[in-house]
Amino acid sequence: MFPWNKIDTVLLDMDGTLLDLHFDNHFWLKLVPQTLCQQRQIPQSEAQQLVESAYAKVFGTLEWYCLEYWQQELDLDILALHHTLVDRIQLRQDSMPFLSALARHSKRRILVTNAHPHSLALKLKHTDLASGLDEMLSSHTTGYPKEHPQFWRHLFNHFSLDPRRCLFIDDSEPILQAAKKAGVGYQLGIKNPDSQKPHKQFADFPAIDDYHHLLVSLEQAQLG
Repeated sequence: MFPWNKIDTVLLDMDGTLLDLHFDNHFWLKLVPQTLCQQRQIPQSEAQQLVESAYAKVFGTLEWYCLEYWQQELDLDILALHHTLVDRIQLRQDSMPFLSALARHSKRRILVTNAHPHSLALKLKHTDLASGLDEMLSSHTTGYPKEHPQFWRHLFNHFSLDPRRCLFIDDSEPILQAAKKAGVGYQLGIKNPDSQKPHKQFADFPAIDDYHHLLVSLEQAQLG
């Protein structure tokens, strides 16, 4: 699938790529509107419309991913709400075998996420994800989301990367596009970020629904 001899580093998104996106979708699309409905004594439909309108205003910006922003914007204790759903934070079943295989074949594994540092810390606490990674970078420490070219410049400089020898895996096609424009050599989409939803279709990038496909190609490349 990829020329593994030309790839030194695998850059990995977190939510929907290594973790099941069901937690985030349930949190932002169900729990937040329900809580607003109860707190403000407004109809569920009105709460739903309110949050969807608020989300749309900042989609693709750093605010979209910022817990403090939503705490202020919606007047909700967003982090406390996160803690009520920790049982839904789950690794994809195929993530750790893939991360372990990358380590066996001396590929550097760097998490690149738009998740807020508090959200990242919570997810690391409730999964074994950290044990499968070499480095991590939250876009909030750079001041730019992954959609922005400056994020990628910071990433390459911070970790002394040759972008041409990197593979980037993400469940968002616009973010894959941003990585490609920034010079990342190889991109791969994830078709099934949320285990409870239908598969996504990718128009411009190869995509998989199981890391086993990559595992096989990685093992074959080493044998070859």
